Amino acid sequence: MKLKKPAYDCHVNVWDPEQYLPVYHEQLGRVRPGGLPPASDADTLARELAAFDRIIVFSPQYGDSIGIQGAEQTTAAAVAKYPDKFVGFAYVDPRRPDYMERLRHSIEELKFKGVKFGPIYNGVGLDDPRMQPVYAYCQANDVPLTMHMGTTFPPKTRIDFGRPLHVDPVALAYPDLKIIMAHMGHPWTAEAAVIVRKNPNVYGEITGLCYRPWIFQKCLAEIQDYSIADKVFFGTDFPFSTFDEAVDGLLACSQEREEARVPPVSAEVIDTILYNNPFEAWWHTPV
Repeated sequence: MKLKKPAYDCHVNVWDPEQYLPVYHEQLGRVRPGGLPPASDADTLARELAAFDRIIVFSPQYGDSIGIQGAEQTTAAAVAKYPDKFVGFAYVDPRRPDYMERLRHSIEELKFKGVKFGPIYNGVGLDDPRMQPVYAYCQANDVPLTMHMGTTFPPKTRIDFGRPLHVDPVALAYPDLKIIMAHMGHPWTAEAAVIVRKNPNVYGEITGLCYRPWIFQKCLAEIQDYSIADKVFFGTDFPFSTFDEAVDGLLACSQEREEARVPPVSAEVIDTILYNNPFEAWWHTPV
């Protein structure tokens, strides 16, 4: 489809083919018959997501859980190749002894504009003491922190680390830290909604929900009920969903669905989420 006005993808994974490990395809086969397109490199992203005005990209390091081991150099190369399209986020793994040194390098030398963290994938909870320097650094340097909140499929993960409830104490302790809960914490979407409403510095995004129609419809109804659409952002989670899948899935939620048994979501809420601009909200100063 053709978008009516500028739109932004706030959550895109960039990986090179050699960064996929065999366990990734083995695990994905359990939950996604046929798997996913193997390519999520910079050229593929630029082509497949051309409809977006700007795209936030990061290269998570999930080798020992999901089976993809990205690298900061992959993100840097993608941004360098498409500087007007891509905005790079660092990835932080607090298990590494040099994690803060690497984070500072990514922000200060590579000029990445935010940070991505996957507590369930790295097995580090949000209340782990190793996270405190990350929060403090991001707050002091006006760096938004996107965190994977919600479930996943790899068996070597702590699902409870993805509960949105764990975000609340962090938001209270670091009131100037911009926190983004990826995937609206599904299936705990109502929990995510009330935390977004409660905390001025917490935002949500709806990536990874389009292929779960009932949860997606319910999530959008909760966003509508709690009047937080202006704090929720759109994205694809490519390659886990394509542009068409993500947009069509969102637009479909504006129609009545008897099987869902939740209120239809207004066109205003749909448009607000689809066209929200993270570059006007996630930083204290313009990017």
